[in-house]
Amino acid sequence: MDRSAEPNRGPIYVTTLVAFLAIAGIAIVDPILPVIGEAIGVTAWQVELLFTAYIAVMAVGMIPATLASGRFGFKPVLVTGVAVVGLAAILASFSGNIVQLSVLRGVWGLGNAMFFATAMVVLVALARNREWVVGLFETALGLGFAVGPLLGGLLGKVSWRLPFFVCGIFMVLALAVAGRRLREPANRQPPVKLGAIFAVYRRPAFRILCAVTAAYNFVFFVILGYTPLFLRLDVVPLGFAFTGWGIGLAVGILGVGHRLAHRIGAVQSVGLAIGGLLVCLLLLATSAGTAESITVLVVAGLFMGLVNANLTDLALGLGSSDRRIATGAFNLVRWGAAAPAPIISGKLAEHSLALPFWVGAAVLAAGILVYLAFAHVMAAGYGERVLWSRWNRAARAVERTPEEATGEAM
Repeated sequence: MDRSAEPNRGPIYVTTLVAFLAIAGIAIVDPILPVIGEAIGVTAWQVELLFTAYIAVMAVGMIPATLASGRFGFKPVLVTGVAVVGLAAILASFSGNIVQLSVLRGVWGLGNAMFFATAMVVLVALARNREWVVGLFETALGLGFAVGPLLGGLLGKVSWRLPFFVCGIFMVLALAVAGRRLREPANRQPPVKLGAIFAVYRRPAFRILCAVTAAYNFVFFVILGYTPLFLRLDVVPLGFAFTGWGIGLAVGILGVGHRLAHRIGAVQSVGLAIGGLLVCLLLLATSAGTAESITVLVVAGLFMGLVNANLTDLALGLGSSDRRIATGAFNLVRWGAAAPAPIISGKLAEHSLALPFWVGAAVLAAGILVYLAFAHVMAAGYGERVLWSRWNRAARAVERTPEEATGEAM
């Protein structure tokens, strides 16, 4: 389909811009974590509260945000979320201690929950070409993870407060544009019921996906939240190191992820990627130097991009045909499993700097075992097959049953 035929390109681009800023706001903290710890005199696990508070509130906030979007509409919830993020980021730049900063990061997470519970649904509803708009959204996410650490490193060289303040100003500007340009989808959907969200967990294939995703997202935030402390770099070099990680992530999402899925299937692409990520964790745990660790970090970003490129499609395909319900149920698990990772890593690091990576490897290995045992169930529900299903009697039985509805994700 010709992209010029899209009648809602303005609102689509505005929503995408806000998505970029929201993700950059997550990643902007990475390079300044060590500086914050030194400036306000806290330990590693205490500074990791900045991630844990943010992610935990974001996870819990996904459900009420989804319910609110059904009751009040997408635009009011989305715009409110942007406003909350902007205010929290600006106030965070004036924090005097770790408690104030963590609370404001939690408020920041609530704002992001309101945004991410609605953004993709709005984009798909406004666009005629679904593939184009999903690619646009993924581009914003990939670039956000690449640019955020760079901004954090450069601005953090002046002061750890400056990245928070600048991020808040960006969100205020985005709010001004979003309030004028965002548009509510023409087809108003009925309110979402809480029971409908939790009913999705009754689907075996969706539960398996959630188990694998929980292990993966725990590891995602071990790497994103703890590695800045592990590398022990100055703020600018640390910013560039995580920009490399973000570029690897972006390449995995935009350049490789969907292409690989078209060749071997989304389910097998995820399996290949989490296997590669496990190797990266083991290399980080046994790393002999900073240069090796940074190289592994960038490669890990590539594998993480491969996973991220396919998780949302799988969640929509294996969950409810109502994207709001599937997204709410999936994000509750996705972010909920990630929330304890940073603070656990900080506590483990008090015993050994490599221990968080060893524990992360054990968690991911458990997820891989679940994947190997039940990937055929996910594949059957998504209309795919896994290579080893020909030797698996249970897999063949599943493949002969009617496929679960994949909604509009296929």
